[in-house]
Amino acid sequence: MDLMLLSPAEFEAVSQVQHRDPHSLLGMHPLGGRQGLVVRALVPGATRIEVKPVHDRSKPTFPLHRLGDSCVFEGRTAAAHEVYAYDLVIHDEAGHRRQGRDPYSFGPTLGDVDLHLFGEGNHRHLHDCLGAHRRVIDGVAGTGFAVWAPNARRVSVVSTCNQWDGRIHPMRMLGSSGVWELFIPGVGEGTLYQFEIVDAQGVIAVKTDPFGGFFERAPKHASIVWDNRKFRWTDDAWMAQRRRENILRRPVSIYEVHLGSWQKKSAAESLSYSEVAGPLIQHVTQLGFTHVEFLPPAEHAYYPSWGYQVTGFFAPTSRFGTPDDFQFLINALHEAGIGVIIDWVPAHFPRDTWALANFDGTALYEHADPRQGAHQDWGTLIFNFGRHEVRNFLTANALFWCERFHIDGLRVDAVASMLYLDYSRSPGEWVPNQYGGRENIDAVDFLRHFNHVVHTEHPGVLTIAEESTAWPQVSRPPESGGLGFSLKWNMGWMHDTLGYFKRDPVHRKHHQNELTFAMLYHHTENFVLPLSHDEVVHGKGSLRRRMPGDDWQAFANLRTLLGYQWLFPGKKLLFMGCEFGQSSEWSENGELDWWLRECGPFHTGIQSWVMDLNAVYRNQAALWAGDFEPDGFQWIDCADEANSVLSFIRRPGHTPDLRGATESGELVIVLNLTPVPRTGYRIGFPVTGPWREILNSDATPYGGSGQGNAGAIDALPAPFHGQPASVLLTLPPMSVVVFAKSR
Repeated sequence: MDLMLLSPAEFEAVSQVQHRDPHSLLGMHPLGGRQGLVVRALVPGATRIEVKPVHDRSKPTFPLHRLGDSCVFEGRTAAAHEVYAYDLVIHDEAGHRRQGRDPYSFGPTLGDVDLHLFGEGNHRHLHDCLGAHRRVIDGVAGTGFAVWAPNARRVSVVSTCNQWDGRIHPMRMLGSSGVWELFIPGVGEGTLYQFEIVDAQGVIAVKTDPFGGFFERAPKHASIVWDNRKFRWTDDAWMAQRRRENILRRPVSIYEVHLGSWQKKSAAESLSYSEVAGPLIQHVTQLGFTHVEFLPPAEHAYYPSWGYQVTGFFAPTSRFGTPDDFQFLINALHEAGIGVIIDWVPAHFPRDTWALANFDGTALYEHADPRQGAHQDWGTLIFNFGRHEVRNFLTANALFWCERFHIDGLRVDAVASMLYLDYSRSPGEWVPNQYGGRENIDAVDFLRHFNHVVHTEHPGVLTIAEESTAWPQVSRPPESGGLGFSLKWNMGWMHDTLGYFKRDPVHRKHHQNELTFAMLYHHTENFVLPLSHDEVVHGKGSLRRRMPGDDWQAFANLRTLLGYQWLFPGKKLLFMGCEFGQSSEWSENGELDWWLRECGPFHTGIQSWVMDLNAVYRNQAALWAGDFEPDGFQWIDCADEANSVLSFIRRPGHTPDLRGATESGELVIVLNLTPVPRTGYRIGFPVTGPWREILNSDATPYGGSGQGNAGAIDALPAPFHGQPASVLLTLPPMSVVVFAKSR
C-alpha cells in the first residue's frame, strides 16, 4: 500500500474526529499536477471500501485502504486528475454492503451572503438556511444540516441514519461564521436527528436543533427532518384581504384557546390539530369571534408551562400532530373567515440541557452573567438581545410563523420583563445600562426592529404587546419614539375592572373611578381589553366564581362585565370557557366543562349573551371603527356614584372603514351596576326621536329578569347631561343596555 499522504497532525485530527473542516481532508481531492486523485473516508465499522464513479463510467473504480488501526480509509488513483462524482461502496463487519454518495464530496449549502447577513443579524429568512432542509444536489436527494455553535471544537449530526454515532458525520465550520454545515445524501423526511457538540473543554453534549421544524413527542426531544413548505394553502382570498385592510379600524374580538384542554377525546388524549378544526370553527363561528388566539403553539417539553417555556421555536408542538396538521387548522380557520393569533415568547427560554441553554458550552443565546441572563421568577434564561445572531434568530422566528403558517398576529409575552434590567430584581441583582439606567436598551432596539420587519414583510399582521407597566408609546411607530407594536394589552383596565366587579355592589359607589380611570389614558396606546387565561388560574377562580352574590346576581354581574368589555373602546379578548360561565378554575390537564351548557338558563344565557354581543359588535361600526379616535367615545355621565350608574356614547370616528357593518350611527350605553332596578332614570341623549334598545343583558333569554324599555324609547328635546335631548329609562338590575338611533 502507498504511504499515507496525511501529516501526523492531520491524521490525528481526522481519526479522532477533531478537525474543524473535515471536508478539507475527507472526500476526493486532486494531488496536483499529473499525480491523480486521493479519496479519504471516515467510516467506523467498515472492513472494505471502494470508490465507484456515478456519471462517467470511464472514470476509475478503486479501493480505499484502512490507515493503521483507525476508521480512516484512503486510496489513490493516477487514472484521473479532475474530481468527479462517485459513490462509496462500503462493506461492514456484519457482512452488509451499502452504496451511496460520499457526504464529503459536496460543497457548502450556505453561501457567503447568507453567512454575512447572519453575522450582522439581518437575514430575514434564516430559517431557510440553518436547521435541517431537504435538498437535491447533483441529482442526489438528501438533507443539509447547519447549526450555529462558534465555540465548539466539533459538531456532528447524530441520527437514526448513523446509529447516533458522532464519529460518522462530523460537520465543517464555514470560515469564521460559527456555522457548522453538512449535506448527508439519502436522509429523508421523518429522520430523527440531533447535534453532538464537543465544547471548548472537551465536554460532549447532545443538543436538539434550534431551528428544528418538528420534534418527537415529549418527553422525547429529538428533532425530525420535515419539510413544512409542502402544504397546499387555499386561503389566498383571506391573505389578500389582510394585506389591504387597516385592522385597527376593523372589529377584533379574540377567543383565546389552550389547544390541549379545549376539548378532549378522552381524559388522557386531546384532539389533534386536524380533529379540533371542525368543532372549534363551528363554536367560534356560532359565537361570532373574529379571531382565535392560541397559547404558545411552539414546541415545549414541560406541558404545565402552557407553552411559555419554548424548547423548539420553529416547530408547532407535536402533541397534536405534524406541522402540516397545524397548517391545515390555520387554513381551515382562514377559509371560515377567522383570523389566527399566536402567543410568541422571545423573552426567555428554559434551562433544559438538551436545548438552547449553554448551547456550545458557552452562554451563546443567553447572557453569561446571571444578573442579566437568569430570570428569577420563572427559573428560565434571558436572551442576549445585544448579540446580532440572537436578534436574527428571534426576528427570523417571527417571520417564520407569518410565512410558513400564515399567522395573522403575534402576541408577545412578558414584554415588561424584556424592557427593564431590574425586572423582579432587588438592588445589586441587576446590571445598569451604559447610562446607569434600568432600561434594557438592547431589548428596546430588538423590539423596534422586530416590529418594523414584521410589518414590512407581512403587512396586515398584528403585533400585540403584553406589557404591564407605563412604558410610553408601546403601540406607536419607532420613528416617533415608540416600540412599534400594533396593539397593547390594557392590563390596567383588566385589573381595575375585575377589582370593581368582585366587590359587593353595596360598596361600588366608593370605587366608580376604577371603571372610569381607563379613559384618562386610553388614547396613549392602541389597546386590547383582555380577560385572559391569567385571570382564571393560580387560585383566582373562574370569572363566574369571582362575581359576588347568589347565582342570579353572579351571572348578572358576569353578563354586565362582558357587556362592559365589548362596549368600551378597544379590541376584545376572552379566554375559552368564559363564554358560557365556566364554574371551575381552568386547568391545562382537563377540558372545558361543556356539560354546563345543559344545566339551566344561566350558562346558556351567558353563551347567548356573548353571541349577541359579538353580533352587535360586528354590525355596529361605532363599536370598533373609532376605537382609537378621540371622537369615538364620550361620557354622558360618569359621576353618579351614589346609584353606580355609568353612561356613554360610542361613535365610528371621522374616517371609518364600514365594510361589514350594517349600521354606522352612534350608540348610547348605560350600565346599572347594582342589583337595584331603577325606573324613570333620566339620561341625556345626543339626538331626539326614536331609539331602539338593541341589547339588554337582563333579557330573559340571557337568564335575566326581563325588565327593560319594551325595545324602544323616544328621546325628547329636553337637554340633560350636556346633551340636546333626554329620556326617562328603566334600568334593569345589574345590567347593561344599548340604544341605537332608529332609521
